[in-house]
Amino acid sequence: MNEQFVGTTPVQERHRFDVPALEAWLARHMPGFAGPLQVEQFKGGQSNPTYLLKTAAGSFVLRRKPPGKLLPSAHAIEREHRVMSALRGSGVPVPEMHCLCDDAAVIGSAFYVMEHVQGRILWDPELPGFGVAERSELFDDMNRVIAALHRLDPAQIGLADYGKPGNFFARQIGRWTAQYRASETECIEAMERLIEWLPLHIPPSDTAALVHGDFRLDNLVFHATEPRVVAVLDWELSTLGHPMADFAYHALAWEWPSGAMRGLGGLNLAALGIPSDAEYLARYCERVGAAAPSAEEWNFYVVYNLFRGAAISQGILRRALDGSASSVHALEAGRKARGVAERAWQRVVDSGQTPN
Repeated sequence: MNEQFVGTTPVQERHRFDVPALEAWLARHMPGFAGPLQVEQFKGGQSNPTYLLKTAAGSFVLRRKPPGKLLPSAHAIEREHRVMSALRGSGVPVPEMHCLCDDAAVIGSAFYVMEHVQGRILWDPELPGFGVAERSELFDDMNRVIAALHRLDPAQIGLADYGKPGNFFARQIGRWTAQYRASETECIEAMERLIEWLPLHIPPSDTAALVHGDFRLDNLVFHATEPRVVAVLDWELSTLGHPMADFAYHALAWEWPSGAMRGLGGLNLAALGIPSDAEYLARYCERVGAAAPSAEEWNFYVVYNLFRGAAISQGILRRALDGSASSVHALEAGRKARGVAERAWQRVVDSGQTPN
């Protein structure tokens, strides 16, 4: 585990709020709540500040929008609360939602309180300290859960209107281009090329599913002793979208070399008990009952996600420079935007899909 991200710390100065005001609000609106209340801040996370609430009756988790000026449509606390409420009991494990407050006057921004799910959050995809069989089982259960998510019928859980139908990639490329422009701090040539290339290479498939948007190892809570996912966290980027966009993002661990961006590249995966990216993709396709994408389509899905990651990193950098980022590691994370964009464009070059 990476100790700089694991556990809690005293609340950062810029993320402090009126604890008695929160305690009074929870006493009125959260069934079973009783003070006194103690608050600590989780170390991990770059976007929405997340807090551990301790009471005599037990612990809970609070997520809020960060203070300060925010990018349009970012930090979607209300959407997180809605999607996790809808998923409760669906087969995709999520914490129980306790309450939502959209009144910024209480603690300075909207927030929700949810169950504190006990278990393990793992940060290193190499899974050091685990045996071969358990690594295999952990990866297979991640695969099982994302496949279960994409098999859901959004309408049956009240999420038919959770996103716009059709043209997912065109809309998302436009969205992340706008987010990148809104937080731009310097010209990144690779981003300019990607902004031009991506709309011209969108695959024809327009399948729609409920997608998480940030499905990765450290956004999952695993059972304390079993190789089983017990909660999927951080639904801020969830929407109705193309399932392969979601899955390709999840598979980016295979894109990066070991030791960089928590990657798996260059490792003897078979000896570790970790599937190859092709094996992991094949198992997912088998579970959702879909044909595997072509090499060109898969390349687009990966490049799109790297572009999106670069745009997100640029937003983190802007918030860090503005002093509103939720993590003390935000500046470091934000400075990765250029490298991620350049890797995406290099993948385009290597595929031979560059313009003549």
